[in-house]
This record gives sequence, C-alpha cells and structure tokens, in this order.
Amino acid sequence: MRFTTKTEYGLNCLVYMARHNSGGVVTIKDLAVQEHFSLPYIEKILQRLRSAKIVVSHQGKKGGYTLARRPSEITLKEIIEALEGVTFDVYCEPEVREHIVCTHFCMCGIRPVWAKTKEILDEFYGSLTLETIAKEEEEAQCSIAAIPHGESLKSLMKGKDKR
Repeated sequence: MRFTTKTEYGLNCLVYMARHNSGGVVTIKDLAVQEHFSLPYIEKILQRLRSAKIVVSHQGKKGGYTLARRPSEITLKEIIEALEGVTFDVYCEPEVREHIVCTHFCMCGIRPVWAKTKEILDEFYGSLTLETIAKEEEEAQCSIAAIPHGESLKSLMKGKDKR
C-alpha cells in the first residue's frame, strides 16, 4: 500500500487549513508557499477535494478555499478516497477483477486477507478525523522541537524508560 503525493500534499494542505480555521479563506498561493508545493499541483488536488465536498472554493478578489465542514467531521478515509479513489486496492473485487487475469481465483487463500486488510484500514481511517491529525501534528512538532540539538529521539526514549 502506497499513497501518492496527491494524498500527502492534500493532507498537508487540509491540516494547514484546519490549523488556520478561523473561518478565513486560504488561497492556493498561501498553501503553495507555506507547504513548499507546486501551485498547479495544489490547484488539481484542491479541485478533487472540492468535488468530494471536503473543501469549498470562494471566487473573487478575496477568493480561495475553506473547509466544507468542521475538521472533526472530515475523516482521513474521505480524504484518501477523494484523492486516491480507494484506501486499499483489493484486486479480487469484481469491478477490478474483470480487468485482471488470475488463475488462482477459485482456490485463493489470499483474497480473504486482502478483504480483511481493506476492512481494517477503512475502519481505522474512518475513525481518524482531520481535527485529530492536526492536533497530533502540533503535539509532534512540539515534541521534536524539545529535542536538544544532536540528541536522537531513540536516546530520549531510552531515558523515559529509566524513569
């Protein structure tokens, strides 16, 4: 399972919007500059998120994008599906299988594993909200900033075990 930069960049843009969610509009240029992403690529990503009703576009001189709902109402599953199509490809599903030749389909023991994997991922991603991700990112940034220069996270974790 590998997500493309569409999901990585899209999620970063949504986290930025969630963290700056004072009701104000965020421009594509602001997102591109703040996140160091290509402007045309961000435009395409935001169009997909708009089509999925995750963001709303605002036209005009002070135009840009806002979240369509509160961050607590937007799940990681929705975001991934908007940008990737699915959270996990199960090639044995009928709509996918018709394009793939599989000589083991009738006696496949792997099919239930892939189906369960998708089910677990969908449940997990559906339980994570943009609000949670944005908060965890803030907490992670604070933790990383607290690491003294030259000291690794691994050595800090060893220190916590001794306490």
